[in-house]
Amino acid sequence: MLGFSQIGAESEWRTANTESIKSAAITSNIDLRFTDAQQKQENQIKALRSFIAQKVDVIAFSPVVATGWDTVLMEARDAGIPVILTDRAVSSDPSLYAGFLGSDFVEEGRKAGRWVVEQFKDAKGDVNIVELQGTVGAAPAIDRKKGFEEIIASDPRFRIIRSQSGDFTRTKGKEAMEAILKSESRKIQVLYAHNDDMAIGAIQAIEEAGISPAKTSRSCPSMR
Repeated sequence: MLGFSQIGAESEWRTANTESIKSAAITSNIDLRFTDAQQKQENQIKALRSFIAQKVDVIAFSPVVATGWDTVLMEARDAGIPVILTDRAVSSDPSLYAGFLGSDFVEEGRKAGRWVVEQFKDAKGDVNIVELQGTVGAAPAIDRKKGFEEIIASDPRFRIIRSQSGDFTRTKGKEAMEAILKSESRKIQVLYAHNDDMAIGAIQAIEEAGISPAKTSRSCPSMR
């Protein structure tokens, strides 16, 4: 029996991830107990405790944020139930979970930074960047910001002039970009969004403001 707590459905990628998990469970004849946390940590903690009470064989979850898991992870350990982190990491003692299946988010941020530096290597003057961060406290948001800033720090022309959370959703990405466009008088050369859905929402805001998003001959790294 597998207990799986999903973050929610904040993006198209997450929806596809959920469908893949459920499909794989059916194919592998696994008794899946699935819950949707609706992007709330308290819901995930309740779900994990429910899985412990049900005495599942394994617990897996994609943590909404990186911190605040120690107590429930210790409860799972004490119950003898291994926990696997999927997609996102936590800032807990690694002995509290069995393993992590996910990406190197810092390197993803570096790749986006390298792309921006390459695209604007011949630019004259400052390159103003607006950043749409993911959910506050989430590992991808923390690490993608860290990796990106690490790369652009090598050239003082590259400046993040505004940074705001879009919570990894298309709707909030659009809302954040609308607010930025209304309040920011400086010219924006780059929008760095921590995932594709926020970028799509931001592009909608840009177009509705009567501005044409720039198009390049090379694709910027895509991030879910």
